[in-house]
Amino acid sequence: MKLDKIDQNILNILQTDGRIKNSELAKQINISPPPTAERVKKLEKNGYIKKYAALIDPVKVGVTCLTYVEVTLVRHGKDAVERFMDSIVKLEEVLECHHITGGADFLLKVATKDIPTYEQFIIQTLTALPDVQNLKTLVVLSTLKQETKIPLGGLSDD
Repeated sequence: MKLDKIDQNILNILQTDGRIKNSELAKQINISPPPTAERVKKLEKNGYIKKYAALIDPVKVGVTCLTYVEVTLVRHGKDAVERFMDSIVKLEEVLECHHITGGADFLLKVATKDIPTYEQFIIQTLTALPDVQNLKTLVVLSTLKQETKIPLGGLSDD
């Protein structure tokens, strides 16, 4: 499926307001509600829209420690990488996990209640995973920009 300008517009609007009513979305993209709903269903079916979620304020729910953790594995073979990935996706503290190039093998975004809780997570969980050789933690002091909207400009040939 190739995205046209209308599909891109739908995705841009839904990234900003995932709870928009179909009638309002149709009005904004200037087509009637039934084809708008069909386009959204097609975008969902084809995996362009993975899910809908609420973005919450972490501090309001008691999560005050955000860290990025570079993880280096002992071995770089397929089995070690797959073992690590299978383990890491099960950890609720890990918000994101990226397999990366450079000095480390993975970059994790980790959210915990506070620094002592993060320390326990590192000691009891991350370092206990098989094949983990080294961790490097970067603690977030403050956040200047946090965006979830993927830029879609220039994707279509239309």
